[in-house]
Amino acid sequence: MLSQQYQDNIDTLLQKIEEADAIVIGGAAGMSAAGGYNWYRDDENFRKYFGAFAEKYGIDSIFGGFYYKFRTEEERWAYLATLINFVAEVPIGQPYKDLYEIVKNKNYYILTTNQDTQFLQVFPEEKVSAIQGNWTYLQCSSPCHDGIYPYADKAKELCNHIEGTKTPSIMVPTCPECGGPMELWVRSFVFLEGAKYHDEHKKYRKFLLDNRHKKVLFLELGVGLMTPMFIKEPFWNMTFTWPDAYYITINPNPEHNILPGELKDKGLALDEDIAQVMRDVVAKQKKAKKQDAV
Repeated sequence: MLSQQYQDNIDTLLQKIEEADAIVIGGAAGMSAAGGYNWYRDDENFRKYFGAFAEKYGIDSIFGGFYYKFRTEEERWAYLATLINFVAEVPIGQPYKDLYEIVKNKNYYILTTNQDTQFLQVFPEEKVSAIQGNWTYLQCSSPCHDGIYPYADKAKELCNHIEGTKTPSIMVPTCPECGGPMELWVRSFVFLEGAKYHDEHKKYRKFLLDNRHKKVLFLELGVGLMTPMFIKEPFWNMTFTWPDAYYITINPNPEHNILPGELKDKGLALDEDIAQVMRDVVAKQKKAKKQDAV
């Protein structure tokens, strides 16, 4: 049975959503984990898609494989193609669908450090800034030019030619400009911060500037402490300095779910399962609409 404190928190969350003139959503790995896609664990999804790599190399998570030092490019790209295909194939996590139902009629914007495209599969691209790249795009490793290339379809084709844990040498992607090796367009030492990257930041900044004087809710979903400078710390600072801002963070890990003392009257931390919270908010919204219609 859900506690009264939990019910009160859900009521506060729903109230703040309804009252807000603008909602800024910050989503990170915990959001996808709530939907069943954990990038740091050896789970059923990992074994289903990456089992051959786990058995041969001792890899124990999706990220573990991404950073693994494969001996050959043929092995590495067999893994990366499998990763890209995984991202493109898996169903949308329910928390993303529920979040859409919650905010679809509101003035909102999403900032995410996720690279798995789940937000982009649910929400309009113009309302999402993926500031750490996208697993389904490639870039030159140099990078020799400002260009990124969609690779999901080619990755699927490449996966059909994997033998064991290797892909044919001829299918290893190369840069169309310099002929050098390609990399996934995601945060790394060679991450291309080019036109697309700057456009993602420009969209986000415009939304903030357009709404900074309104009643703004900063809603943080599954953000940890690996890169707090992208979502968590800016959300704290804006909530503190904007007079009509409010901050809510939801994360089942209390160590990551921090509410600074300076925000004790302007914020709320829910140490709860994100999927459960999203379901309950959707249910309460629907119930309220039915009552209003009577």
